[in-house]
Amino acid sequence: MDRPEFYRFHQGEKTLPFEPQEYENRLTRLRTDMQTRGIDACVFTSMHNVAYYSGFLYCAFGRPYALVVTQTEDVTIAAGIDAAQPWRRSHGDNITYTDWQRNNYWRAVLSVTGAGKTIGYEADHLILTQSDLMGNFLSPKATVDVAPMTMRQRMHKSAAEIALIRSCAQVADVGGYAIKDVVKAGTREIDVAMAGRDAMELEIAKQFPDAEYRDTWVWFQSGINTDGAHNPVTGRMLQPGDILSLNTFPMISAYYAALERTLFVETVDPASLKIWEANVAAHEFGMGLLKPGASCAEVTEQINTFFAERDLLQYRTFGYGHSFGVLSHYYGREAGLELREDTDTVLAPGMVISMEPMLTVPEGTPGAGGYREHDILIITENGNENITGYPYGPEFNVIS
Repeated sequence: MDRPEFYRFHQGEKTLPFEPQEYENRLTRLRTDMQTRGIDACVFTSMHNVAYYSGFLYCAFGRPYALVVTQTEDVTIAAGIDAAQPWRRSHGDNITYTDWQRNNYWRAVLSVTGAGKTIGYEADHLILTQSDLMGNFLSPKATVDVAPMTMRQRMHKSAAEIALIRSCAQVADVGGYAIKDVVKAGTREIDVAMAGRDAMELEIAKQFPDAEYRDTWVWFQSGINTDGAHNPVTGRMLQPGDILSLNTFPMISAYYAALERTLFVETVDPASLKIWEANVAAHEFGMGLLKPGASCAEVTEQINTFFAERDLLQYRTFGYGHSFGVLSHYYGREAGLELREDTDTVLAPGMVISMEPMLTVPEGTPGAGGYREHDILIITENGNENITGYPYGPEFNVIS
C-alpha cells in the first residue's frame, strides 16, 4: 500500500465565522507586513493566529497544527484524525498530514514554504523541539518572530469582529441572569455554574446556528473561593451572607467575552459593603478613563491612586483590564493591550478592552473575599461604548 506523507481531503461546504472578504483583509495586512520585513512565509502554530487568519480553531490533542501564509497562498496543515473538518472551517486551502511516518507535519509545511526561505514564526508558542525540527526541515535562510507584529494587528478590531463581540457580550449577560435566578443558600457552586453555562450555549445555538459549539464555561465562586479570579468551580454549598463571584464566558467561533460580578447571598455586612462600593466606584472611575489617546500605563496609575487614597491598593491582585477577540483561558493573549504599569500601548478607536478592578481581602479581615466587576468597552472616536448590560453593584446583586 502506498502511504502518502500528506494529501488533500476536501469534502462538504465551507462555513466560516466571517465572510471571505474579512479574511482577505486580514491576510492583505499580514502580507504587507511580511513584505516590509522581508518574510517569505509565516508558519503560524498557535490556536489564536491560526483561527484569526483562517477561521479554523484546531484541537491539538498532542498533534501539531499550522497555518502557512505566503504572498500567494494560505494553507492550514491538519492531522488526518480530523478528516475534512479543517478544510470546511478554513478560509483557504488545507493539507492533511499522515502519522504513518514521523514528522510528516513538517514535510507538509515544507511543501508550501519551500526550503531556504525567510520564515516568520511565533517565538511565544513554538516549543524548542518543534523549533529544531523547523530548522532541520525548512533550512530557513533566516527566521523572524512575528508574534508581536500579529498581536498588534489583532488588537485593532474590524467592524465584523466588533459585531461578533457585541453578540458575545449579550450572551454573557444571558448567562449572568440565569445564574442570578438560581442563587440561593444550600445550592452548590457547580449547580449554579451549570445553569449559566447551559443558558449561554442555548443562546449561542439560537443566534449562530451554523457555528461549532465548544469552550463556553462559567466560573462561579463563593466564600473563600472568591479570593482568586480563576479559581475553579467546586461543590461548596452557598451560605447566607456569602460573597459570590459570577463569571460567565461565552465562546463563539474562538471569540471570547466575559461578564464578572460581585454578589452576596441574602445579606451583605457593613464592612463588605464598604469595600464592594469602593470597588464599584473604582470600576466606574476606570471606565471613564478609557478613551483614545490614553495609555494603558496611565490608566493603571490613576486607578492605583484611587485605591491608594482609600487605603485599598494593597488588596489589588492583577491589572485592571485586557483586550478581547481571539483568545481564551488556554490560548491567546494580546498582552500589549492590558491595563498594567508596564504596558505603554495607547488606546485607539476600534480596540476592545475590559475594565475589571479586583480587590482580595484576606480571611480573618473584615469584609474578607474577592470583589470584581467587569464590563467590556469598545474604544470610539470620542470615548468608549459599554456593551455589557448586566447591572453591577449592591442594589441589584444582593440575592434574597
